Amino acid sequence: MPSFKKITSSMLLVLLCGSTVVYAEGEKLVEIRIQGNHRIESSAILTVVKMHAGDTLNNDKTDADIQAIYKLGHFQNVQALKEESDKGTVLVYSVQEKPIVRKITFAGNKELTTEKLKGALGFQPNSVFSAKELTKGVAAIKKMYGDEGYYLADVQTEIKKTSPSELTVAVTIVEGNKILIQKIQFDGNKAFSSRNLRGVMETKEKWFLSWLTSAGTYKEEVLKNDALLIADHYLNNGYINVKVGEPVVSLNKAKTALDVSIAITEGDQYRIGEIGFKGDLLDPAADLQKKLKSEPGAIFNRSILRGDIGTLTDVYGDKGYAFATINPLTHLDNDKKTLDLTFDIEKGDLVSIERINIAGNPKTRDKVIRREMRVTEGGLYSATGMKRSKQNLMNLGFFEEANIATAKGSAADKLNVNVDVKEKPTGTFSIGGGYSSLDGIIGQGSVQQANFLGLGLKANLSASIGGKSQTYALGLTDPYFMDTKWTLGGDLYRSERDYTDYSRRLIGGDIKGGYPINDFIGTFVMYKYEIKDLYNPDAAYQSLHDTIGNDTYPLGTTTTSSIFASITHNNTDYRLDPSTGFINSFSAEYAGLGGDNKFARFITDHSYFHPLYKKLIASTKLTLGYIGEVGQPVPIDEKFYLGGIYSLRGYSARTVSPTDTLLVKDNYGSQTNQQLYLGGSKEVFGNVELTFPLLPEAGLKGVTFFDYGNSFNDNSAIFNTMLMSYGAGIRWASPIGPLRLEYGIPINPRRNIDNTSGRLEFSIGSMF
Repeated sequence: MPSFKKITSSMLLVLLCGSTVVYAEGEKLVEIRIQGNHRIESSAILTVVKMHAGDTLNNDKTDADIQAIYKLGHFQNVQALKEESDKGTVLVYSVQEKPIVRKITFAGNKELTTEKLKGALGFQPNSVFSAKELTKGVAAIKKMYGDEGYYLADVQTEIKKTSPSELTVAVTIVEGNKILIQKIQFDGNKAFSSRNLRGVMETKEKWFLSWLTSAGTYKEEVLKNDALLIADHYLNNGYINVKVGEPVVSLNKAKTALDVSIAITEGDQYRIGEIGFKGDLLDPAADLQKKLKSEPGAIFNRSILRGDIGTLTDVYGDKGYAFATINPLTHLDNDKKTLDLTFDIEKGDLVSIERINIAGNPKTRDKVIRREMRVTEGGLYSATGMKRSKQNLMNLGFFEEANIATAKGSAADKLNVNVDVKEKPTGTFSIGGGYSSLDGIIGQGSVQQANFLGLGLKANLSASIGGKSQTYALGLTDPYFMDTKWTLGGDLYRSERDYTDYSRRLIGGDIKGGYPINDFIGTFVMYKYEIKDLYNPDAAYQSLHDTIGNDTYPLGTTTTSSIFASITHNNTDYRLDPSTGFINSFSAEYAGLGGDNKFARFITDHSYFHPLYKKLIASTKLTLGYIGEVGQPVPIDEKFYLGGIYSLRGYSARTVSPTDTLLVKDNYGSQTNQQLYLGGSKEVFGNVELTFPLLPEAGLKGVTFFDYGNSFNDNSAIFNTMLMSYGAGIRWASPIGPLRLEYGIPINPRRNIDNTSGRLEFSIGSMF
C-alpha cells in the first residue's frame, strides 16, 4: 500500500469547493499559495518552492516542492491541492506544522537535579517536538542514572496536547534503590590472584565509603576499558597470547547488587630472547641496546617495549630525524617460550624548524614563551627539545595547558611548531591561620603576581599579623633580566616577633641574581643587609646577657651584611606538584662583609619523589644545616630552631633546639625555674610522605607523614635526642584556592613543652 505522502504528492485531488477532480498535466498556473501554516511565514516556505505562477502544472516538479518543504524541518505533513478560481488554476501547498513543546515537567527525581535532566533530554521548551529526540533523551537520562548507580531507574514520558500545535512533555522517574557492584570475579586466572586483577581495574567493588568514593558504581565504558587494562597487565608480564572476555554484568537474586564476571584465557608466559637492530643505524647496535630497558632473558613487557620504541624514536628525533619509524619485529619460539626482538629502523629525512607559532596568550608576551622553547626557528628538530619545551612552559605556572604540536612547513623537510597555551590566573591572594602556645592566633596574607605585566616578572606583597608577630614584605624579580638568562630581583621587608625569651625587630633588603647552567641546574646569589633590634628580654635572658655578655646574648640594635649563594639540581616532572624526580640543593651564607654580626651558615637539602602505584606518590626529604663562628659568637637568633609545619609537625614552632633552665626571681622576690631556647649550631630534619588522591575530580588529596629531626650543639646528642612525629592530613585544590590541613602527633614528646595529643595546622588561599 503506497504511503499517504506519496498519494498526496502524486495526485492533486481536493478542490476548496468540496468536489474532487482528477487533473491532467499541462494546466497553466495563475497562483501558488500556502495554507495551514501558523508560525512559519508563507514567504519563508515559498523560498524553497520551484513552481511559480505562469508555469505549467507538472507532477515531478510538485513532488520536488513537497520534498523541499519537508526538508525545512517544521512540518509533519505536506499536501499539494488544486483550486480553480475565476482567473484560472491555483496550486495550494497545504502544510501541517510540527507541534511545539511549550512545557517540560519532571517528577520523581531526587538524586539528579532537574537542570541536569533537562540537559540530558536534548530539547528545551518552545522547541519543535521530535519523537526521535525524545527517545534519545530518555536513553541519556537512564544512562545518567546508571552512571550514578541507579541501574534500575525507570523513565516514563507522557505527551499531552494543549492545543492543535502545542504539547506538554511530562517525564516521570522512578529512581529505585542505588545498585552497586558487590562482587567482581574472574574465571581462568592462575598467574594472578583475583585481588591483584581487581587492583588493576578502575571499577571497584562497593565498600563502606562508597558514598564518598563512588566505588561500586557501574559504568559500561569504564568496565569495558577495565578488560583492556587486565589484558595490558598480562601482556606486561609476558602473557602474549592472553584473551580477556567482555565483562558480564548481572543482578543478584535479590536485585540489590550487581555481580561482574570476567573470563580469562592466560596462555604461556614468554621471555625475551635475542635483541637485534637493522635498517638505518646511526649508532652502533651495542650503543642502541644500552639505551633500552628490555633485556635478553627478562620477562617480556609490552609497556617497556613501547617505552623502548619511544626511546629509539627520540634518539633519532634528537638528531633531526623527525619522521624516523621504529618497527619492532618479533619471532616466537614456542618450545623455549621466548620472543626475539628486532628493531627495524628507517630514519627518514633530516627536518628543520621553519616557524614557531604561538596562540592563546592574550596576557603573556610571546617572548616569555619563546625563551622557554628548546627548539629554534632554523634549527634541527629535536624530540627531547619538544618535550622539554612543554615541561618548561608548564613549570612557569602561568598556564592551565600548554600544547605543542608540529605541522607541515613549506617543504617536506620543514616543520612548523604550533604552541597553544591556555592562560590561568597567576595572581594569588592567600590567607592562613593557626594557633600555638608560642604565637597564639596567627593570621597571614599575601598578594603575589607570578606574571606581572605579562613579562614573567614575579611581584609579591605579603603581610603576617598575629598576637605576637607581624611581617611585611615587598619584592620584584625578573627571571630573564634584559632578555638574558640572568635572574635579577630585590626585596624589602620588616618584621617584628615576640619570642619566649625576647622580641626581635628586623628591617632589611636584598639584591639577588641567578643563572641557569641548564634546564635542571641553577645558581643563585644574594646580598642582604639587615638592621636588627633585640629587645624586651625576659628575666632569664636578661640575666644571661648581663652575666655572659652581649656577643653571645645580644640586646639592642646590630647590623648584618651577608652574601648568600646556592646551587640547585631539580629534575622533577612538574615543579608545582612533583610526582617523580630529585631536588638537591646546597647553600652557603657568609655574614661579615661589614656589619656587627658575623657567622657562616651551610645548608644542604635533598628531596625525592617516586610514584608507587598510579597516583600514590612517595616522597622523602632530608635537610642538614651547620652555622659556625667567624671570629665571634653566633647571634642567638641566627641559630637553628625547628618545629612546625615546615620541619617537625606536632612540635611547636621554634621550640626544637638546645635549652637551658635558669632560676630567676620575679617582681615579688619569688624564685622560679625558667626555660630558655638557645638554638643549635647544627640541624637535621626530614620526613617521609605518602600522598594519594581521595576525590581526584575535586582535587582532594590525602597525606600521611613521618617527621624526624633535632637542632643541637653536641654531635653525640644527634641520635640520642632525635625527635619524631607522625600524622595525616588533606590537601585540597578547593574552588577558593589550595587548602592544607595537617595534624601531627609527637612520638617522643618533651615534658612540659609538647602536647602529647598533637597539633593541628592549616592554611588556605584563593585565586583572583
